[in-house]
Amino acid sequence: MLRLLKRFWTWFKRPSRMGIGFLILISAIGGILFWGGFNVALEQTNTEEFCSSCHMNDVVPEYQASVHFSNRSGVKAICSDCHVPHEFLPKWKRKIQASTEVLAHLTGKVDTKQKFEEHRLEMAKREWERMQANNSQECRNCHNFADMDFTQQKGVAAKMHAMAGQENKTCIDCHKGIAHNLPHMEGIPSGFQPKKQEE
Repeated sequence: MLRLLKRFWTWFKRPSRMGIGFLILISAIGGILFWGGFNVALEQTNTEEFCSSCHMNDVVPEYQASVHFSNRSGVKAICSDCHVPHEFLPKWKRKIQASTEVLAHLTGKVDTKQKFEEHRLEMAKREWERMQANNSQECRNCHNFADMDFTQQKGVAAKMHAMAGQENKTCIDCHKGIAHNLPHMEGIPSGFQPKKQEE
């Protein structure tokens, strides 16, 4: 056994070309498998099934009653379309933030509908602030002022969208509660108050 360890140590200190090639090959295969597996896991956490596993009794019914779930055009937005950026670095940042949210569910902070409602305002404010900071990027992946045909919108919506585009407003300034129930809004600064909107 000692001789075997000595031989390995000698090889390790002065590996052959074949040994180096073998290590490079194994490292490359290991890296590809790790990266592929990691990306599969990342995408699995973007599915409706994953989100529903914790949110079936609180926000999923609200979402299913919204225009983002069912509408006349048949275009559907799933949870990750609104809550996870598409760009690589912002997606990683959001996934790291989301890990604390999963932990809050697993540790019992928001694991029931009642507890969820107690923390709804805090969670909503955090999400609204995130969306204001990134100019509602997730919304703009599908809805963009430059691509809107205001003549096809109702009068108030066309006016508000045109004005929002001119004033550099972001979607979440007016569209809070578009896919989920609003929390109780007492004590919320006017900048976070939702405006009345037409669909």
